[in-house]
Amino acid sequence: MLTALLDNLFAIKQLQLVLLLDERFTDLACPGCKVIEIRPEHDVLEQFTTAASSCDAVWPIAPEFDGILQQLCEIVVSLDKIILTSPASAVAIAGDKYKAYQRLKAHQINTVPTRIFAHDGYLPGEWMVKPVDGVGCADSYLINELGDYERMLKRDGKYIIQPHLNGRKTSLSCLFKQGKAWLVCVNLQKFSLNHKQYQLAEIIVNHQPATADYQKIADSVARAVPDCWGYVGIDLIETSEQVWVLEINPRLTTSFTAIYAALGINIAEAVLQLLSGDPKLNPLRNQPIAINLQQTTHAG
Repeated sequence: MLTALLDNLFAIKQLQLVLLLDERFTDLACPGCKVIEIRPEHDVLEQFTTAASSCDAVWPIAPEFDGILQQLCEIVVSLDKIILTSPASAVAIAGDKYKAYQRLKAHQINTVPTRIFAHDGYLPGEWMVKPVDGVGCADSYLINELGDYERMLKRDGKYIIQPHLNGRKTSLSCLFKQGKAWLVCVNLQKFSLNHKQYQLAEIIVNHQPATADYQKIADSVARAVPDCWGYVGIDLIETSEQVWVLEINPRLTTSFTAIYAALGINIAEAVLQLLSGDPKLNPLRNQPIAINLQQTTHAG
């Protein structure tokens, strides 16, 4: 994901890039990029604040769990710098699966019924239990018997529970700005189930046409969470009855990494265009690109 973003940014002239990077990955090729190594003894937030202070704009890349992404976004705004992702106010809603469900439901958007997982008794059926602020399918479990329920009760952390819906799992790669959405592409997600835990196995980016129906879904989500800005991913489940909105990802997703190969669209350039107007999304090609992976921490 970082390499794909850097490739996008390197293609834009007159940018001077500063990159905070874990010392374990400093062999990453970043020609013309100032790299600041983060070592175990460093205070990451302090290093981030110092680096952000020297820049005009900041693109935080972090997971939502434990409030990490939200905190980084708050720092950028406190420094009066341009943030190139959704602000903390949007992350607080979209990054919390239960709050996102409540927001979608309040705007009459088809969304999977969700409640906080608690000691309120096991109900027969198939259910998905996942961390309220988890990323991708990390720690997401299928429970369909009492023993599964009892094991989940022993886990630390805050979880949500949803009915397990069988259907095609797709995602939308979008750009958002002030309640408006631009649909970039529609992606197919393929999962494997191992010991009742879902794992993302493959994403086919630009799998099918970005039709008006998908654009309407993106529009409705943008209106529901108008603070979302820049690149946003929307996870869907498509059953024979209807399309359900499952999650909103206010950050780069794995699908982003193949958008340029699939469509020839430089997403970083389009995000920068949002600062002064509408993005110019002019595809240079139109082909599906498969991303094969067994485990990931970022949803498609």
